[in-house]
Amino acid sequence: MLRLLILVLGLAGGIICRAVARQITVAADGSGMFRTVQEAINSLPAHASKQRVIFIKNGTYREQVFIDGKDHITLKGESEKGSIISFALARDAYRCGGNADDWGVATLNMRNSPDVTLENLTIVNSYGFDAAGDVTIDCPVEPSGKKVVSKTGHQMALRTFAGTTRLIVRHCTFRALGGDTVSPWDTEGGMYYFKDCTLEGGVDFYCPRGWAYAENVRFICHNMSAAIWHDGSGNRDSKTVLKNCTFEGDNGFKLGRYHRESQFYLIGCRFPQNMADADIYHATSGPGTPSWGRRVYYSDCHREGGDFAWMKDNLATALGAPTAKQITAAWAFDNRWNPEGKKKDVAKAAAPAATDTTAERMLIYQRTIGGWPKAISEVKVDYKKALTEAEKAAVAAGAARNDATIDNNATTREIRYLVEAFKRTNNAVYRKAAERGIRFLLQMQHKSGGFPQYYPDSSSYRGQITYNDDAMVRALWVLKDVADQKGDFALVDPTLVGPAKQAVQRGISCILRTQYVQNGKLTAWCAQHDRRTLLPTKARAFELPSLSGMETVGILEFLMAVDQPTSEIKLAIKAGVAWLNEVKMPGLTVKLIEDPKQPSGRDRVIVPEAGANVWARFYDLETNKPFYVGRAGEKKPNLADIENERRAGYAYAGTWPEKLLTKAYPKWQHKWENGKSGL
Repeated sequence: MLRLLILVLGLAGGIICRAVARQITVAADGSGMFRTVQEAINSLPAHASKQRVIFIKNGTYREQVFIDGKDHITLKGESEKGSIISFALARDAYRCGGNADDWGVATLNMRNSPDVTLENLTIVNSYGFDAAGDVTIDCPVEPSGKKVVSKTGHQMALRTFAGTTRLIVRHCTFRALGGDTVSPWDTEGGMYYFKDCTLEGGVDFYCPRGWAYAENVRFICHNMSAAIWHDGSGNRDSKTVLKNCTFEGDNGFKLGRYHRESQFYLIGCRFPQNMADADIYHATSGPGTPSWGRRVYYSDCHREGGDFAWMKDNLATALGAPTAKQITAAWAFDNRWNPEGKKKDVAKAAAPAATDTTAERMLIYQRTIGGWPKAISEVKVDYKKALTEAEKAAVAAGAARNDATIDNNATTREIRYLVEAFKRTNNAVYRKAAERGIRFLLQMQHKSGGFPQYYPDSSSYRGQITYNDDAMVRALWVLKDVADQKGDFALVDPTLVGPAKQAVQRGISCILRTQYVQNGKLTAWCAQHDRRTLLPTKARAFELPSLSGMETVGILEFLMAVDQPTSEIKLAIKAGVAWLNEVKMPGLTVKLIEDPKQPSGRDRVIVPEAGANVWARFYDLETNKPFYVGRAGEKKPNLADIENERRAGYAYAGTWPEKLLTKAYPKWQHKWENGKSGL
């Protein structure tokens, strides 16, 4: 009897386990397996080959929901109006709490969670509906320590991160009073499908990145700037399609805009009489004119009370001139995914991305940490040189070495080339490699704002702040272009923009603090500064603590590129320029000549020349007198006093400041000293 009871219970347990695998139930009143949606999600293993259904009974669930690293999950409500997940949170307040990114800013948050389905739900960020008005809060990340949180600011009901793709949303309502209500964001791989839904919010309240398809969706806009938005910078083919959708909103609302590369298709949409006469437009606050042009297409779109001119059909001007009938969900996703399950619409996968020979070699040399070496076993890296399969394997095997550097233009050169190669080939692998390089630059920066020559190798002088050969300045130029979203850098991961801005500001602060004070007077910079004391320091035997007539130029050029320079920056520039004028050696020039009598067969000499000016690489920290140092590490007053190998092999003198003093500085001076921003 006992054995029979155990058998019956075992069978029942098996039935229950199989039932749980198919569907689990959430009920706020306790009648389900779980009281909260999050508890139900937490109960599931990370991965499954088939969809796991969490059935959510009617009720209001006041909670934030996180799906993190789990796939094949369906959140299915009992009814769209009855199953409500609601939470109140303003993104500005969340960021003031010390959170560096948007993870946790929405009512429903997802990352690294493909193949999620949402059905019959209402998801609300109620902050704007609940707030009486704007409030001022403490905000340590703001310079003033305070932040005004608007009741119509960014409020996300749905926010997805990279790795959340093939998202299906049917019969769902998303509501917020503020902007970015529905933010599915994976620029490179995101694919999102919305059907028979209602979306309500403020500016850019429907703002997908990547590929998106919305059919029979009702859009309700409470902002005058824009209802819809798209970021398609990850791939030239990515697009947002809106088919048979309807729009409504506050009087004068505008249809849409874009800040970056984008592609809009509006098919059979209907607009209200009270909307603004404003086509989808390029926002001037973006990084610049899109490289792939303006791509906004309409077909059979009409407005109550009469169409505006910009609503006319122009689908024939789109790439491939598709017809409205051809624009299906499968077409929108370039036939890589068909959420409607019509196998006849599924075609071959997209063709392999184009490649670039130099970029492919750069991928091989990239280190695990994200940077690149300048040489391997003393042999300079040459991207023009073809590699055998054995050589490729040997280079790849050294990926974990700690020889990544910014010396001799390494890493910054590769980042710039790969970003440009991505734009040219649309090969996302190149952009990912460039972004890893950018993250390497962010990681290697000292707390002081300075950049070491190598990272993570800090042996000898490699960990010191390195202005030598413009290493730190080149790194800052890359980060400034990222921060400004300049040119091709507008195509990189937008989450890098904020950290890049902060890194540039820290770099400028370091530059200002390392400018050498000589007898109470600001002067110039050394090629290397101690990472802790910030004082000039030694590198190689022939690179002694000094003031540099070469590196100072690159530093000043970077400072002069700062928009709206502070009085401190202006003072640093004026002092540096004054020092360069003070230490120039008039009536002299430097020449590299052939000389068979010398061990190297050539020589470098400083000789008289009327009207010429020359500057030394090294100047004494206290006297400003030029000096020259050979491998013995001894200061000499004349270039001819050191060994030929160094004279001919190292730039001890040059005309580096010439253009800065005669062209760049006068132009900067006219702009910032003679104008309203002058000292």
